[in-house]
Amino acid sequence: MMVRKARMGDVVVIHQILAEFARQGKLLPRSLIELYTNVRDFFASEDEESGKVVGCCGLHVMWEDLAEIRSLAVLTKHQGRGIGRRLVEACIGEARELGIARVFTLTYEARFFERLGFCIVDKHIFPQKIWADCLHCPKFPECDEVALLLDLAGEQRLVAPPKKGELQSTSASPAGVRGRRKRGGV
Repeated sequence: MMVRKARMGDVVVIHQILAEFARQGKLLPRSLIELYTNVRDFFASEDEESGKVVGCCGLHVMWEDLAEIRSLAVLTKHQGRGIGRRLVEACIGEARELGIARVFTLTYEARFFERLGFCIVDKHIFPQKIWADCLHCPKFPECDEVALLLDLAGEQRLVAPPKKGELQSTSASPAGVRGRRKRGGV
């Protein structure tokens, strides 16, 4: 499987994949116009033998320091092969390249994202998301998804060793974070 940026020719297939998971209540539907308008947000996983798109994931910039991983879906017969993980890792890599400090997601698959280093947080710490998208959701205000956050800025502080003569600082957890950030992952 190859993970690459989505192309215009992928949009109809991405729409079909997302629509299938939306029918199951696992994610929100995305219209064709929304997908065409935001195609640059998406990565696609392509089966190298058949050339068909079998999964997708989007990184949507919400603010100067905040982006959302959204619309992660892998066709059922291709699940369990690490495709979802590679798609999310591609989004995280792009967030790093853009200099985005925090990446969040709203999901029913919290354990999957926790294995990638995300921490469960209170979804109300993302007012940009609420005003931009949640107000239009049929589940609003009774959202049953779990919010998770990956602090890329904190990750950088954890990795960088202190310079000679400097004290190593410890930063407090972001507001609303529950639990402890796991080592490893992406």
